[in-house]
Amino acid sequence: MKIFGRIADYIRECDKVMFILCIFSTTFGCFSVLSATRHTGSYSDFFTQLAAMLLGITAAVVISLFDFSKIIKFWPLAAAVGLIPVILTFFIGYAPPGTDDKAWLYIFGISFQPSELLKVMFLITFSAHLSAVKEHINELKHLLLVCAHAFTPAVLIHFQGDDGTALVFIIMALGMMYAAGVRLRYFLIALSGVIVASPFIYFFVMNDDQRTRLWSIFNIEADIKGAGYQQYRGRVALANGGWFGQGYLKGTLTQSAGVPEGHNDFIFTLIGEEWGLVGCLVVILLLGAICLRCLQIAKMCRKDTGGYICIGVFAMLLTHIIINIGMCTSILPVIGITLPFFSAGGASLGCLYLAVGLVLSVYNHRNDRMLYLRDV
Repeated sequence: MKIFGRIADYIRECDKVMFILCIFSTTFGCFSVLSATRHTGSYSDFFTQLAAMLLGITAAVVISLFDFSKIIKFWPLAAAVGLIPVILTFFIGYAPPGTDDKAWLYIFGISFQPSELLKVMFLITFSAHLSAVKEHINELKHLLLVCAHAFTPAVLIHFQGDDGTALVFIIMALGMMYAAGVRLRYFLIALSGVIVASPFIYFFVMNDDQRTRLWSIFNIEADIKGAGYQQYRGRVALANGGWFGQGYLKGTLTQSAGVPEGHNDFIFTLIGEEWGLVGCLVVILLLGAICLRCLQIAKMCRKDTGGYICIGVFAMLLTHIIINIGMCTSILPVIGITLPFFSAGGASLGCLYLAVGLVLSVYNHRNDRMLYLRDV
């Protein structure tokens, strides 16, 4: 009976708002993946997504039982767990069909992208670093070390060829550094440096494909059989949906594989075609509410590290949401960024729930300890 009492205590004290938002979003995402892959006659992507959802929720609950401030103390282990698989991709990595980047590992019949796990581990290591130097963070020595920490995963992922994910790491770091009290003038200096370096980045860092994708957004129709094909088809799918959509499992392009990566990076276009503008707004509101909840929990927490974790997850989610929807609506170039909780990918969804688990841990232990962990 005692265990049932503790379960009841957990349910009473946990963040039911975050749970409901994440579960509803992922359920919507699972059935969107089912619709997007129905034409293949295979349900493997749907069942993979469903299994990842159930395992992810379980992992999030387990993580939330532990005090985040104790988890942070294991930052060296987190660094190893995050970095070693990424480094292995340079030796045994492979590129799945339809991709050019050898940023995946294939182990025991399961493929996953180690950068997704690295995001979660980075939340732990960077929060620990910021907390350790908080009082001196604006001193040049400490600030340079923090920047070196921030750029390490971004540089590794860049050399994998996944600049979209590298950008996510940079924005996560900037958000967490801002929360830690880095002075605004340093951000302005960094922004000025990026502007000055833009020509160098364009000519010497970006490859021909990236430059083509960048320019294609200004005139998608000019190359609808080449660089603009995916975004053009995505726009057609969104336009097909109108206000209320063509109906679930009834999307013209969706059910004929008319949009490349319609189950993954471009799943937002599927939602637009089958659920219409109203469905798109529901997705945006759900994801926006999850982001807002991260900020609210960051504000509730009494410990700096908890706030840094929540801000990092907020920045990660917001970056994914803005870039992905920008890609699907032809506002931003295609850079291979998924829509959180919706895009297909069991390993990435599982890692996302690990990050959610850290946020739930912050909520549960915002006042040091939860009732169900106290001696009774």
